[in-house]
Amino acid sequence: MSDRIAVITGAAQGIGLACAEALAEDGCRVVLVDIKDSVHDAAAQLGGTGYICDMGDPVQVAALFDKIEAEVGPASVLVNNAGIAIGADFLEMTEADFRRVIDINLVGVFLATQRVAKTMVARGIEGAVVNMSSINAQVAIPSIAGYCASKGGVMQLTKVAALALAPHNIRVNAVGPGSIDTDMMAAVNADPAAMARAMSRTPLQRPGTAREVADIVAFLASSKSSYVTGETIYVDGGRLGLNYTV
Repeated sequence: MSDRIAVITGAAQGIGLACAEALAEDGCRVVLVDIKDSVHDAAAQLGGTGYICDMGDPVQVAALFDKIEAEVGPASVLVNNAGIAIGADFLEMTEADFRRVIDINLVGVFLATQRVAKTMVARGIEGAVVNMSSINAQVAIPSIAGYCASKGGVMQLTKVAALALAPHNIRVNAVGPGSIDTDMMAAVNADPAAMARAMSRTPLQRPGTAREVADIVAFLASSKSSYVTGETIYVDGGRLGLNYTV
């Protein structure tokens, strides 16, 4: 991975930052992208470069990759990690909130992947794209309809992009986290009853860590997964395989 340029979105904290750390340790020059100003400090700690971008804004996304290519160089690794969840009762969720989640979690992934892939193809870069999906691509929580729909879309977009880009030796895969100990899970961590429910459907009986997700991302970005494309690897402590508890 030495000297490869890796762009990671949603990288100011949590899973995105852990992905940047893992890729930097593997020798990549890391470019961290986030909507938060703190991305600059996070990037500096890793010897990388930070950029601010709203991944739900197509104009900003296009400008972002133009700037990265001009100032750092073309990416050979893209990690589409930026994402949000907006909770609401299904009957009460607004169209605006639903669209906002889809714009960032799905449309942003499409736009970033397409933009990076165009440069990879033009320059003959045998690159790797890793998308952040979720177990909610396959199981559903009714209070986060937009999130579940977006992650199901990411799973299918991963397959579509993998097929389209395989002739150019560009691999596209996804990672689907389960219950991971990040800010998104903070409310569960603070509620013993909610944590007990979450662990009752997690065979390994503990939340995962951001680094455990990041290590799978780093694997999919590396030559160790050179014959893997179009796949989603679930990092969920066995949750999707669980039928019932007794």
